[in-house]
Amino acid sequence: MPACSRLVLLALTGLLPAVLPLAARAEAPMRGHGGPVRALAVTADGSRALSGSFDASAILWSVEDGAALRILRFHDGAVNAVALLPDGGILTGAEDGRIALWRAGPEPERILLSHAGPVSGLAVAPDGRRIASSSWDGTARITPLDGSPALVREGHRGPVNGVAFLPDGRLVTAGYDATVRIWPEAGAPLTVPLDAPVNAVAAAPDGEIAAAGADGRLHLLRPDGTVRASLEVGPRPVVALALSPDGRRIAAATVGGAVAVVDRAEMRVRLTLVGPGLPVWSLAFRGPDELITGGGDRLVRRWDLATGEPIGPLAMARPADPLAAYAGDRGAEVFRACEACHTLTPGSGNRAGPTLHGVLGRRIAAVPDYPYSPAFRQLDIVWTAETIARLFEIGPARFTPGTKMPEQTIPAVEDRAALVRFLEAATR
Repeated sequence: MPACSRLVLLALTGLLPAVLPLAARAEAPMRGHGGPVRALAVTADGSRALSGSFDASAILWSVEDGAALRILRFHDGAVNAVALLPDGGILTGAEDGRIALWRAGPEPERILLSHAGPVSGLAVAPDGRRIASSSWDGTARITPLDGSPALVREGHRGPVNGVAFLPDGRLVTAGYDATVRIWPEAGAPLTVPLDAPVNAVAAAPDGEIAAAGADGRLHLLRPDGTVRASLEVGPRPVVALALSPDGRRIAAATVGGAVAVVDRAEMRVRLTLVGPGLPVWSLAFRGPDELITGGGDRLVRRWDLATGEPIGPLAMARPADPLAAYAGDRGAEVFRACEACHTLTPGSGNRAGPTLHGVLGRRIAAVPDYPYSPAFRQLDIVWTAETIARLFEIGPARFTPGTKMPEQTIPAVEDRAALVRFLEAATR
């Protein structure tokens, strides 16, 4: 089951233990998004950063002073992927399946492509004349920027979670079906099976491929698909990867809230960056010695990789655990998988999903100011103990067709019952 865009698991709270003694905390950030920061890109000169969020917006930042230069609003769902073109164009891909090209002005210049499912990844070809996109519709597409028809790449059994271009122009895709596929210009792809769903993929300047996913392992593949090395970077799923411009370092972000910085040649974790205990959804290098990360706490942070220290003042304390009062409650443990997207209490507002405060007895799609999908608004459901249990028995896709909620089920009857009891107590 994919979760929160290209993830296979929803975010779990808690910190990933440091792999080496050297660790640092970053709590100083670019503030502006109203939801988790799902995607990041940095301009070649390092002066600008582009972020996409679950709040359905993208923001172009001035990196040095943290100022928001442009706020881009167009999509009907989470902006899961962003990219920057060599000529200054901006690309955003979202849960609504659309890929927008932005230049000057408050609206997109044009819609490049519409997938039949959420867009999960974007990549720009080495020649700057084509882009690649991955989607939960099971396809990847190569789209020329001159308006020529897109080339569809099909074959993954399930969602495609990421794309990258090799230096020679070949496309690499990562799938929930636990494969990495290397596509020639024509013909069948080279399929590399791995041991778990693959959430992220990146390509180095020399053509080596980095891939990682639900088992917390990072794999390095040669351009011919053979595995050169594998490394466990933590027990939690890896959800995002980035390579430094010189290709020497790989950064791997996890749902546990930590980032492992790996020496690619030695395949060894050299540094672990620890945030405030929330998922790190996205990252991008700013030159060889600085990393920018986007988190579940809605912030964009900068890290100095030469020292392992955060850049900027430490302004934000680690958030309190909203479930601490329910320690030992099985229903609260089950809810941990929902915590990244939903709040429980009055005044805590919406995240990627609407607040659950007062959910029992509430009609579906009734939270003010939350951007429900059109199909969701047409459903005739009241949230009760029975309907909530049924939602997680058969899954959101069947119970609430058209939902933006990640597909997931709770197989055990007792766990569904415990979750309902917890929500009855925690959302009153």
